[in-house]
Amino acid sequence: MTIKLHNTLTSRLEEFIPNQPGKVDFYVCGPTVYDYIHLGNARAFIVFDVLRRFFTYSGYEVKYVMNLTDVDDKIIQRAQKDGTPASVVGEKFSKALFEDFAGLGVQRADVHPTATESMDQIIVLIQDLIAKGFAYVVDSDVFFEVDKFPEYGKLSGKKLDQLQVGARIEVDSRKKNPLDFSLWKSQKPGEPAWDSPWGPGRPGWHIECSAMSMQHLGQSFDIHAGGVDLVFPHHENEIAQSECVTGKPFAKYWLHNGFLNIDGDKMSKSLGNFRTVREVLTKYPGVVLRMFFLQKHYRSPIDLTEAGLHAAVSASERLRTFYAKLSERLEGSAASGESVSDLEAYKVFASAKQELVSAMSDDMNTPAATARLFDIVREANKFLAEEELSETDLQVLHAVKADVEGFDSFFGVIGEAIPDDNSALVGALVETLIDVREALRNKKEWALADQIRDRLQESGIVLEDAASGTGWRKK
Repeated sequence: MTIKLHNTLTSRLEEFIPNQPGKVDFYVCGPTVYDYIHLGNARAFIVFDVLRRFFTYSGYEVKYVMNLTDVDDKIIQRAQKDGTPASVVGEKFSKALFEDFAGLGVQRADVHPTATESMDQIIVLIQDLIAKGFAYVVDSDVFFEVDKFPEYGKLSGKKLDQLQVGARIEVDSRKKNPLDFSLWKSQKPGEPAWDSPWGPGRPGWHIECSAMSMQHLGQSFDIHAGGVDLVFPHHENEIAQSECVTGKPFAKYWLHNGFLNIDGDKMSKSLGNFRTVREVLTKYPGVVLRMFFLQKHYRSPIDLTEAGLHAAVSASERLRTFYAKLSERLEGSAASGESVSDLEAYKVFASAKQELVSAMSDDMNTPAATARLFDIVREANKFLAEEELSETDLQVLHAVKADVEGFDSFFGVIGEAIPDDNSALVGALVETLIDVREALRNKKEWALADQIRDRLQESGIVLEDAASGTGWRKK
């Protein structure tokens, strides 16, 4: 099946055609490891983890690279504040990152290069840019000259004559153009430094990603991804310096996830709504955060609220309970190994499966895909409600179980029980009542359906109807 992706570089939905048939070279900008990652980071890491896994599900061989920026102004500032070497800060928060990945169910990349381990490649890249006339040395600093790249701004749509000095572009009278950016920064007192042809110092932020991505994926690769906040200046500058030094297109497809807000406001420490991943994971397991992010398209802004998280808890628990019931019902029986695709009883599942995969192939439309997943759950629950199952029914359910496991190989949302005081028995009873209520609503027996909802609410159980099905939570 053809996979289509929205390419920020062209502002169009495009068919994914990799440089090498059957293979995907995929680079994601990782964090600057000076603190615990926050929920905005988590969104990027989860959605691109899902896309990486979906490529694998679709039969591609994926090489997935995510860098760690372990030398940067923020790391140095944190080290000075804590009175510890910058290397210790980087090691501490790199370790914390992988702990949070485990909590989120995010698979580690095939390669996690670091800036400090890639210094030789970074220096060679800067030397090439100077030799080709795209960079210049002032004292012991090196700057990239943006006027030498006529296509500067092609990713963000910004024009040189309209650009103002951005938040991460330093004001420096020594620059030929205020937009020229640092490739190498000379050492200041108390800062870590590496030897270079221009004197001791450290690399600029942008050159690190160009060096690390090309080192592991080549001069031209398939996908470069990150948060929308990285489009300018970071990714714009990566393109400029990389294409100047190689004379080739850098990345073919540029993917960016949307912003995350907290209760309608931008997340920031000044507003008091800053949330780290490990803070949220003390209350909600990673499957809940994954479900929460999957129910909104990755390119759209998303507003994190307690109500939204509760809905994700309900959806996650519904899936987990269904999978547990399905596994228990099939225990002791074996799949025949024969195709069930021609069986009439399987056709509704085959149709939903096709629609689910089609949604994922359409720029990773996870809201539509998860809605189809819950359609499958609802239909399968009709089988599970039967006291006796025929051999054909069992074979259909075995096929459904294999399908659901295949979907979860990229969704990653069927996990352990949500850690609260709901017992497995209570969960199973509520799910049964939800199924009965749904059957009554289909028969237009509204009064009885409403009575179930109202009695559950009196008992502290709130039902929440959504396109993906009916979920529940405790008041």
